Amino acid sequence: MSFKNQKGRESMITIKSPREIDEMAKSGAILAGMHRGLREIIKPGMSSWEIEEFARNYIESHDAICEQIGFEGYEYATCVSVNDEICHGFPRKNLILKDGDLIKVDTVVNYHGAMSDSCWSYVVGKSTPEIDRLMEVTKKALYLGIDQAQVGNRIGDIGAAIQKYTEEENGYGDVRDFIGHGIGPTMHESPNVPHYGVAGKGLRLREGMTITIEPMINTGTYEITMDDPSGWVARTADGGLSCQFEHTIVITKDGPKILTSQDPEMDAKYLWKPAE
Repeated sequence: MSFKNQKGRESMITIKSPREIDEMAKSGAILAGMHRGLREIIKPGMSSWEIEEFARNYIESHDAICEQIGFEGYEYATCVSVNDEICHGFPRKNLILKDGDLIKVDTVVNYHGAMSDSCWSYVVGKSTPEIDRLMEVTKKALYLGIDQAQVGNRIGDIGAAIQKYTEEENGYGDVRDFIGHGIGPTMHESPNVPHYGVAGKGLRLREGMTITIEPMINTGTYEITMDDPSGWVARTADGGLSCQFEHTIVITKDGPKILTSQDPEMDAKYLWKPAE
């Protein structure tokens, strides 16, 4: 679940033990399995509420908790954001998906106290070249950010890599108002992880830190508007499309490791190996 950027908000950062990371990896495997399942069911004519039902049933059937439910009054297991909705869209029974819709499904899994957080983007039915390019750039931006999550690097290195690629090289808008964050043992922790910034600046990364990297990239401006009266749903200010991909990762001496991978073959160099 995306974190609202609150400048100056920092608290104690928790360093995870290998045992704790193993548990977070189990949580992440459940979340990844949910996203793989969504690939098979998302189609034109279904409601976004059916995504909510699938996700909730999948998570609970794997002995885990939908951590978003009740968070600051949020009522749903998922955020299902469509087209110009950047994040925190409500799943709705009356929102019927159609060909060419770009949807983002974001949720947090609590497995016996271990947290994982991942958002993935999907096209409903037939895609378009505009959507394909936006999704390709956003996913690559995620991995460029992950590659910078090295022991001794700084938070600004992550954001600078994402911003350079998305804005300078591709002309997209890189959202500032919602950012990544530390995670575990609660949903949102320090440090803040913006997807923009200056290389070499910010907090130094340490082994055992667990964070989310979750760029939200728009076809036009990075600026947003907030839906009233809910105060939850963020949209692009110009009505353009928005895309998001997110992984929970751990920083190790051997480089960043993804705890929410959906594709072990693609993510081979990033996979966490549990202790023997």
